[in-house]
Formats: sequence, structure tokens, C-alpha cells
Amino acid sequence: MRRTDRRLALGFHRTRPRHALLEHALSLGITDLDTAFNYQGFGGHRELAVAAGDLIHEFTISTKVGYFPVGNGNYHSLRRWNLRQAIEQTVRDLAVPPAVVFLHNPEQSLKALHPAQAHDYFADACEELERAVDAGLCGAWGVAAWEPAPLTNVLRAGSDCPKPSTLMVRVGLSLTAEQLDAGESLGWELNLDADQRWGMSPFSGSTSDPTWTTTDLSSFLEPDQHHTPVQAAFRLAFELPHCTRLAVGSGNEQHLSELCAATQLEVDLGAVDKYRELITTPG
Repeated sequence: MRRTDRRLALGFHRTRPRHALLEHALSLGITDLDTAFNYQGFGGHRELAVAAGDLIHEFTISTKVGYFPVGNGNYHSLRRWNLRQAIEQTVRDLAVPPAVVFLHNPEQSLKALHPAQAHDYFADACEELERAVDAGLCGAWGVAAWEPAPLTNVLRAGSDCPKPSTLMVRVGLSLTAEQLDAGESLGWELNLDADQRWGMSPFSGSTSDPTWTTTDLSSFLEPDQHHTPVQAAFRLAFELPHCTRLAVGSGNEQHLSELCAATQLEVDLGAVDKYRELITTPG
């Protein structure tokens, strides 16, 4: 039976933190924030701490490590030293230990390696995040994967790899059948329950795309519910693949209120199952 709790996390990939926005989020009951070490040119944690002030203690913060600065750009690494330094810097910049630290798109460093070599490299990174939890630098650790399929292959290439407490993958109607299956398969491979699976990028980067503003998605929802197409798409993202927490960026208070309200919409799960069958049917 599917869980009914659905949480919205305010993300800061493109959204800049503002004190008023954070106050508004709290007024809506939103207490989850999602960010990353490399956001805002590697200054996102400091910006969030300044914008939040004393409110920082009212939130549960998840962040990600995996990208590191070099010149005017960045590079990806899962080396233990890089990860530990980034997590320690994160705690200093936020002034609080994050609740969850994710390995950020680990497939970037793994997909070019032989599966057995990739497995050992990934296992080392996971062990380092476990050590960070033991050291009190974060409450838990997880994996955030933009392309989950390579990670599933890596995990199957060996054994005794530490298991994360949380997985974050892309969700929503913009996913292809292969992408949807990859996200679900990785969750199964990690043996994670529904409340340990989180979602991101439900609108594939922008809610202004005509897909989200004009498409009638009423057939996916139970009848007699008032909603906009964007609200319907947001609610459906919790089912594709199933997750109980969804990170989305929004600097507009009204838009954030609408997304928060959308978490209460009831979905016709039969219609969702038919959609899954439709996108996986050849031809």
C-alpha cells in the first residue's frame, strides 16, 4: 500500500535564497530545503545561511557533494579527501550539520570505468559518507543520481557496498520509459522503502513550458478537485517513480503556495498505471 505523506522541499539549484521566501515556506509548513556544494558558484551554502539567519534551525537541510571548483569551472570526483573536505566546508558555511548529504551524480565518475573498478570506487565514496555521519558532520547520507542506470550496473558488479539511507532521482511526466524504469530499479537494488525515495526536477527545469501550462491532466486525478495543469503535473510527479519528498525550486511565493496545495490532490492510480503501460508499449 502506498504511503500518503508527501513533502515538498524548497530547492536552490536556480532559486536564490531570501529571508522572506524562507519565512513564507515555513508559513506553509515547508521545513525541507535542498541545495548542493556547487550551487550558486560554490557559494550557495553561505548564501542560504545568510538569508536564513536564525531561521536556519527551523529547517531540515539536504545537500550534495561531488562537484568541485577548478578555474572558472568545476570537475567531478568521488575521492575520499575531496568529499570529506566538502562536507566539512558545508558544515562551516551552513553553521549547522545538514540532515542528509548526497553523493552528487556519482555516475559522472563511474560510467567510464570497468564495472568492478567502478564498484570499488563507489564503495570507497560511500564509506567516506558513512564516516561523515559517524563524525556528526551530517545526520545521514544518500545518493542523488541524474542518470540512475549506470549506478545499478555498478552495484551489481560487486558486493558489500554500504547502502544509503536515501535515494534522489528525477521524477515526473517528462521522463521516458527507460528513465522511469532506471530510477525505480536503482531504488529496488538499494532495497529502499517508499519514504526513503525522493524526487527532483519534476518540471524538467521550467514550469513555463507549454507542456505544463496547457495540458489537461484531469484524467489522472480523482474527480471534483480544483487544480491548475502545473499543480496536477507536480502531484503526478510523486508517482513517477513513487517518492514521498520532492525538491523543486521556486522564488515566487504564490507559486510555492500552489505547489504546496498540490501535494493534497488525490491521484487516480489506475490512470497512472495505464500511463506507464502506454509509454512502455513498443510502437
